[in-house]
Amino acid sequence: MKRQMIETEERERRERQRIERAERAKMRDQAWLIDVTSTSRRRLSSVRQNAHTNTDDGEDIISSLPDSLLCHILSFLPIRDSVATSILSSRWRPLWTLVPILHLDQKELTEPYLDERNKKFKFVDIVLRIWTLRNAISNPTPPLHKLFIHWYHYCLPFYVDTLVRAANLRDLQELDLHLCNYHPHQPLELPLSLYFSTTLVVLKLGADIRLNPPSACVFTCLRILLLKCVTFANRDSLSTILNACPVLLDLSLHVVDKYLNNLDEFNVIVLVATLKRLHLHWNVQPSSKYIFQINTPALEYFHFRGYLNRDDVLEKLPNVVECVIQIEDCEKSDDYAKRVWDFMGKIYNVISMELSIITALILFHGSNHEDIPTFHNLSSLKFCGDIWFDWYAWHVVHLLLCQAPKLQILTFEHSILLGFNLYKPNPCMEEPLNVPECMPSHLTTCHYKGLRGTMTDMELIRKILEAARVLKTMKITLLSYLGSRRKLCIRKELRKFQRSSQNCQIAFDDGHFT
Repeated sequence: MKRQMIETEERERRERQRIERAERAKMRDQAWLIDVTSTSRRRLSSVRQNAHTNTDDGEDIISSLPDSLLCHILSFLPIRDSVATSILSSRWRPLWTLVPILHLDQKELTEPYLDERNKKFKFVDIVLRIWTLRNAISNPTPPLHKLFIHWYHYCLPFYVDTLVRAANLRDLQELDLHLCNYHPHQPLELPLSLYFSTTLVVLKLGADIRLNPPSACVFTCLRILLLKCVTFANRDSLSTILNACPVLLDLSLHVVDKYLNNLDEFNVIVLVATLKRLHLHWNVQPSSKYIFQINTPALEYFHFRGYLNRDDVLEKLPNVVECVIQIEDCEKSDDYAKRVWDFMGKIYNVISMELSIITALILFHGSNHEDIPTFHNLSSLKFCGDIWFDWYAWHVVHLLLCQAPKLQILTFEHSILLGFNLYKPNPCMEEPLNVPECMPSHLTTCHYKGLRGTMTDMELIRKILEAARVLKTMKITLLSYLGSRRKLCIRKELRKFQRSSQNCQIAFDDGHFT
């Protein structure tokens, strides 16, 4: 008898605890909803006033629209504003839960500049509240198609794993995860079923995520893949994923050597016949342990940033028409410069090219290379990046212009000033050089962004104005922090420069450029 009484009291105690937990959860939901709606109430009240019309039944026009259309409209709003629409009326209360897109971004949903542990509502609490309220409706229509979770601080992989598993992977078309774990040595392991998705079209994974795909994995519909600073279970993990994407069109890879420390060897082998766009950020110091091999004959856009290894392989890319090349300088040697020239020769049909200043310097130092390629189709060339104190501007530009006989548009966009000799005359600028073929016959537009008025800047512009016989526009954007007097002096000096083209106009852009 006594034992039965004890068991009864225990059951009653557990029931009271369950009710109390439910009440606390309900109060948190209400408190969070009040907090969210208060930030959007003013905007929503104005929207409600604008939407209201003097119809016979007193309803506003927007509320009379079908659920599918309203959900489509809400899908373009931030999640805070989407949830806040539930206060408009009973008609709107459930609509945000039917939106097929769920975008959970820590920067958008929590107070900025506060430690996560001191915030009124922690990100994990907000995510769970949203998820609970959204799934309170059984069989939501339409199902969740896009899931974004960007968790930058104190990420708890267990909760992310729970949410990904709870999402119906049979309907999910886009998954975007960027996680920074509280314990960096405990990365998120993706559910095994994800590697066999037949609906995913876009997959973006960043930071503390570990990829361990099974050998038989397949992504039959995947067209866009982004992998940024993730870790890999073994040397063939990346190749296994790429081989499982038969219709891949856009690939972005950001590989950092510190995330490869667990591997003795690692190969980035990109053999994708369908690939059209490739972004490769290869932040890996040259080593025989880590190499990349690229063979993508259908590629049209190529963005490379990083270092070159002796064993790296880049096959010819005859269909690339646009490229951005930012090769880092890791060793001062003719051999490295030769490697860079060989690399550039693979994109010989390019039409639009952007080069970092460092890349241009490497090419200049290797100008004695016998097989320097000529870019016969190049019509737009842009130099972008930092100006170094040893950058002999005209010599570097001249070298590239000589390899582009049909160039029409030349752009300079400089950012950071490094060195102390830029305001002093450079004797190398005075050396006579032959005029590149494109200058008298093809170059029509030149845009200089970030002009400071240094000796190097001004002499470079003077050389172009003297040589470009068909130049129509020389557009100059001065740095915004220059004083008005300094800007006026620069403009007066530029207008004094001799122009070989009678139709050339110097236009000054007063837009902000820092």
